[in-house]
Amino acid sequence: MDESDSAPLVRGARAFETSCHGEGNSSLCHSDDDDGRPKRTGTVLTAAAHIITAVIGSGVLSLPWSMAQLGWIAGPIVLFTFAIVTYYMSLLLADCYRSPDIVTGKRNYTYMQAVKANLGGIQVWFCGVVQYASLIGTSIGYTLTASISMVAILRSDCLRRTGKPSSCHISNNPSMILFGAVQIILSQIPDFNKLWWLSIVAAIMSFSYSIIGLGVCLGKLFDGCHFHGTYGGVVAIGNTTETQKAWLICQALGNVAFAYSYSMILIEIQDTLKSPPPENKSMRKATSVGIGVTTIFYMLSGCVGYAAFGNDAPGNILMGFESYGPYWLIDFANACVVVHLVGAYQVFSQPVYACVEEFVYEGSSGSGFIYKEFVLSLPMDWTYRFNIFQLLWRSAFVVACTLVAMLLPFFNDILGILGALGFWPLTVYYPVEMFIAQMQVRKWTKEWLTLQVVSATCLLISVAAAIGSIEGVIQDLKVYKPFKTILR
Repeated sequence: MDESDSAPLVRGARAFETSCHGEGNSSLCHSDDDDGRPKRTGTVLTAAAHIITAVIGSGVLSLPWSMAQLGWIAGPIVLFTFAIVTYYMSLLLADCYRSPDIVTGKRNYTYMQAVKANLGGIQVWFCGVVQYASLIGTSIGYTLTASISMVAILRSDCLRRTGKPSSCHISNNPSMILFGAVQIILSQIPDFNKLWWLSIVAAIMSFSYSIIGLGVCLGKLFDGCHFHGTYGGVVAIGNTTETQKAWLICQALGNVAFAYSYSMILIEIQDTLKSPPPENKSMRKATSVGIGVTTIFYMLSGCVGYAAFGNDAPGNILMGFESYGPYWLIDFANACVVVHLVGAYQVFSQPVYACVEEFVYEGSSGSGFIYKEFVLSLPMDWTYRFNIFQLLWRSAFVVACTLVAMLLPFFNDILGILGALGFWPLTVYYPVEMFIAQMQVRKWTKEWLTLQVVSATCLLISVAAAIGSIEGVIQDLKVYKPFKTILR
């Protein structure tokens, strides 16, 4: 292993990219982009893969449960409405990558930079707090979800061997630790631009388990030859009071919001696109593909899952087939969930890595520890360049997320809180406000009023979803034992 004393020429997310500049040559070379950074190579396909990887995640597994709380009338309407809002707001946000001109203006590399360029002031700090809290929360949520699927595979094997459900209670903690160990290794991928292969694999996995879940639900549905569910969802009788029913509806809204959330990394995804064509045009196409495919899967998964299980739909649809084969297919689907979340975790955590590293590099004053690189020689004349600070900090981040996931293992409630936290400010409010500022939309015009009504409505939904999900966490905490509660 050789030590390199040269400081990186590019900071932040691309801090440790190899530059094509030769010694004594300060001019840009053919592999540099118009801003001096390494040439972007992303396409509509890779951007769509990033979107699908980010959107079709653990949220799809909770959709039948959300449908059960909303019922046959409100459920599909809510799913489709969230899709329309997410799609339209994503188009507005895609035009904020460059400013002031949306085609030839200065690049905004992150969501926060776009907010700073268009709004400025305290808006930037508020955006940063919400965005990175949402990104970190999503990483924690994905750790939870991956462990549920890993334990489901182990439990399935135990049931086949013993036939006794009572003897197959398996802790989620070892699975979370294993997932975290894998993420420590993958966290050393330098930046978003190097994630394209992992996102494509993850997107394939998301299609796989979504199709399997849909197929098994169809099998269960046709086997019973009966559509389950009611027009109004779970009925407020017995152990479910009217107040609890209201909390569950709010929590379901948060779960649906989480299922569609990816706006917090849209700008970062767009920053991987090559040009020409203009990045906003490519991103619009990628958004159309990503949201379109996602909505089809969500409508099918949510509706078919609800039809198969009715108001008894489990919080995680793959957990509903414990006594309904084929076991090997459900195990494979859960394995696909784990592989998908391995990639999705990195898609959401890379912006966090980039933000912290950019901050540290700017304040380090040339510290040897911060900048020093090491080169590891690999077979086939490959080399891997890494930095001790990057290795330690990213590993610490993964460890912290894993510990929090082990402390707060509440699947549906956590998804609802994450959805509520990020939906209104990141998916709706900032895209609307930046569009108004960029296009100089005058107050009280029809366009301005329409955008404000949509924003205010989504704010109310986010508040309701947050209250419902927090109430769910409060109820869970009454019977929760740290590091001992087993997720199901």
